[in-house]
Amino acid sequence: MSVIEQYARVHIVTDADPLLESHGAVPVLLRYDPETDPVHVRVRLPGSMPREWIIDRDLLEHGLTAPVDRGGIRVWPCGRVQTVVEFHTGQGHSVVEFDTKTLSRFLRLTHVTTAQPVPH
Repeated sequence: MSVIEQYARVHIVTDADPLLESHGAVPVLLRYDPETDPVHVRVRLPGSMPREWIIDRDLLEHGLTAPVDRGGIRVWPCGRVQTVVEFHTGQGHSVVEFDTKTLSRFLRLTHVTTAQPVPH
């Protein structure tokens, strides 16, 4: 099984690094490693001090269609084309707006990667 990585352009609103907001759409890296962590997706955010958020894969999937909230992370659909992920930490909070198609495509790939071959 191989690692799935996909870049996405997102809009970020944050009180942790206000410089991110002035850049418009910014790239983030979505990463899923079924060998070392089959439950989570990692989102690497840019900025003056890059940081990585770890999100339950099922939380992202459920958030594509209905609001969900777990462990300081909220995910909800915003119309038909956007999915919003909100992170809360001791350093502040960040709101990241994803294109739903991009996020859905990435999540589908994570399932293809974890699918076990059917014996013949």
